[in-house]
Amino acid sequence: MEEGVERGMERDPDARWLARIMHTAFFLLLGASLARFLLRHDWEARSPWIVALTGALASLYLLGPVLGTRATPRRIAWLGTVVAVWVLLVVLAPSFAWCAVPLFYTGLRTLPARAALGLVALLTAFVVFAQVRLAHGGWDPNLIVAPPAVAALATGVFVYADRQAARQRALIDDLIRTRRELAAIERREGTLAERQRLSMEIHDTLAQGLSSQQMLLQAADRTWDGDPETARRHVRTAESIAERNLAEARRFVHDLAPADLAGGGGLEEALRGLAARESAAFRVDGAPAPLPDRTQSALLRIAQGALANIREHAGADSAAVTLTYLDDQVVLDVADDGRGFDPADRPGGVRGHGLPAMRVRAEQLGGTLTVESAPGEGTVLSAAIPLNPEP
Repeated sequence: MEEGVERGMERDPDARWLARIMHTAFFLLLGASLARFLLRHDWEARSPWIVALTGALASLYLLGPVLGTRATPRRIAWLGTVVAVWVLLVVLAPSFAWCAVPLFYTGLRTLPARAALGLVALLTAFVVFAQVRLAHGGWDPNLIVAPPAVAALATGVFVYADRQAARQRALIDDLIRTRRELAAIERREGTLAERQRLSMEIHDTLAQGLSSQQMLLQAADRTWDGDPETARRHVRTAESIAERNLAEARRFVHDLAPADLAGGGGLEEALRGLAARESAAFRVDGAPAPLPDRTQSALLRIAQGALANIREHAGADSAAVTLTYLDDQVVLDVADDGRGFDPADRPGGVRGHGLPAMRVRAEQLGGTLTVESAPGEGTVLSAAIPLNPEP
């Protein structure tokens, strides 16, 4: 047997259990053989040798577990000594022949396959020799056939069980390796998903806030000389946006939750405050239902992105945000009366680089995002998310 298989057997509790059974069987057979010899024979010249060899064989066999099961030089020398003492016992007293069965197991467990089969053949030959001697010259075919048959059966069962165990260990190793590879892939995918999520978070908050500040400061610069009060109002608005951006940045560092939701007021309060800052109307329809944090965060980010698009691109006079609770989903509508556009001119109805991020947010929660618009007729953005989204 190969070294890896031997190490596997050392770790296998079933192999240790079988080894204990074989050791017990060996000592029982050894004791029974000595008792049989002493009961059936008078004390004679060979008797002291048989008793001494029995004690020596028992002592040697006790050393086996200490040496392990790997085919080290010490283990092989030990096995050779055990077999040699057993052979002497069989020559002196054939009744010790059936101690060979546990020795079959020891040899098969210790030696490489070919050497183990050679040892089994040698032990079997001595068993046949002993059985023929015990027959006292009478012819019995079973004495010739039975020992090889028993040896072949024991060897076949052991080899089959050992190969099955090796296949199972190989399968388990493959499964463990595959599980580790899948875990690594999941970690990589999780990292990519988190990067995408963070990019959307930054776009929907910090990037849009900075864009708004830039527009307000540019407007203030243009009106500073002619209309100082309006310029100051633009500057104060830019300052307010900068303050909110700072809160968002700190929230990123803390737990990446939207700052509007951090106060614990819930999605409705956050949307109401957002709509007020963007001079948009806000309405809630239906009976409010508790929403998971991920759903609240996604809907708030979608609303922020939609209102930012209205402010930067639509040229609208008014906008409205509506949160509707249905039986199985929650719907966020953001409408404006701006210049509108033709969704067919842009793949998937995408207007600006914020809409793809909104669509991804909705789809990640099992929802959908639609955009209805036409030139000169304004735009309606609608995000529908199930009340119980898939995790």
